Amino acid sequence: GSLASHLKRRFACTLTDLSPDMLALSRTLNPECEHIAGDMRSLSLGRLFDAVLIHDAIDYMTGEADLAAAMATAARHLGPGGVAVLLPDHVRDSFTEGTDHGGFDGADGRALRYLEWTHDPDPADSTITADYALLIREADGTARVEHDRHILGLFDRATWRRLMHAAGLEPVDVSAIPDPYPDEHAVFVGRKGG
Repeated sequence: GSLASHLKRRFACTLTDLSPDMLALSRTLNPECEHIAGDMRSLSLGRLFDAVLIHDAIDYMTGEADLAAAMATAARHLGPGGVAVLLPDHVRDSFTEGTDHGGFDGADGRALRYLEWTHDPDPADSTITADYALLIREADGTARVEHDRHILGLFDRATWRRLMHAAGLEPVDVSAIPDPYPDEHAVFVGRKGG
């Protein structure tokens, strides 16, 4: 719902997620948007849209079959000339292992600090691992440490374009458009023919 909180100013948004908890959080940020539970690999809303945007949730497609299914779902929901915009955090061609850190302080005394470590335990497969160490301080000053692990898909740009084409989405070259955050994600745009 974070990205939608910016997009809803200019677009009517229908938001989907597999997680009821994520949908509930998004509803608090975007009460004016439609929210629907569903899996991006199989969702069928029975209507068409001008655009389908899949942000970093597409990273959870860890095999080509899952990635292809998500793209086919996007294409199935587009009218002729509609566009799918896919924004994975990483692609094989430019992936480098690394760390990131940050945190937030709440007005009520609660705070969080995190360390993110993204690494590739097996370069021969199509997955990477993102480990998070979270230091959480409660309002009463007590603190705890949590570990959160995410297994994410990693595919080269050629695979992304090939699967888009197979889903009926003609890849659009957007390389001439300046990207203010080129190190934070990749951008794939596909247009549905018709």
